[in-house]
Amino acid sequence: MNILEKARIEFIQVCNDRSIDLNRTVAVHPLSPRDAIGDAEAEFVIKKGKEYVIEAEFDKAHGQAFTGIACRWKGTLQELLSLDLSDIRNRGIFVASMNAVLRSLKLATGTNHCLDKDPTNCGPEIAQQLKARFGAKRFGLIGLQPAILKALVNHFTREFVRVVDLNPDNIGSLKSGIEVWDGKTDLLRLVEWSEVGLATGSSIVNDTIDEIIRRFKDDNKPLVFFGNTISGTAALLDLDRLCPFGR
Repeated sequence: MNILEKARIEFIQVCNDRSIDLNRTVAVHPLSPRDAIGDAEAEFVIKKGKEYVIEAEFDKAHGQAFTGIACRWKGTLQELLSLDLSDIRNRGIFVASMNAVLRSLKLATGTNHCLDKDPTNCGPEIAQQLKARFGAKRFGLIGLQPAILKALVNHFTREFVRVVDLNPDNIGSLKSGIEVWDGKTDLLRLVEWSEVGLATGSSIVNDTIDEIIRRFKDDNKPLVFFGNTISGTAALLDLDRLCPFGR
């Protein structure tokens, strides 16, 4: 059973335990880049139209998810829980909505992306927290986030950082002096090289999370997720997550 299916089972249990009326409605809509991350620097992928943020609302609480498909959806919790999660559109809807519901129940925090200067400040803060926890290690970044990569290089030097990404526009290019490896073909290479993994939480939506977790588990190496997309799943399944400025 994959990670998202495990999260769905736990989510259903939470709804049952809290006696949530499954006929209540969840509404999902796409956000503009400005609404999603405010006046953050243009280097962020959402500013380039390569990725989107969708936001769900439930009981005046909000949850978001990064996804490759900007979409709208409205339905009951019962319909949400029955979505076919093999479809990427449905995965985004489900993850954003689950984040919103768990936020309303005070079971998940940082379900919404940070704004304005915080996305840029996030990188140095994450690097500092990683250094405090792990010391000077070799860090493998899964999912290019330029501010985080730059901060890792600044804190640990280029010799201690590698990165993979799925965007063909990034693969083979140099970012902060680091060559971006292919997230499909070079993941094992990254895992073998690194001592600690730092993976984007949007992997729960693009369906790469299970291989990422398996690879690091097989090598008995720590794996930390970052970002707001994985907030609900991390809370339900006790995954290690950093999101210092998530709202």
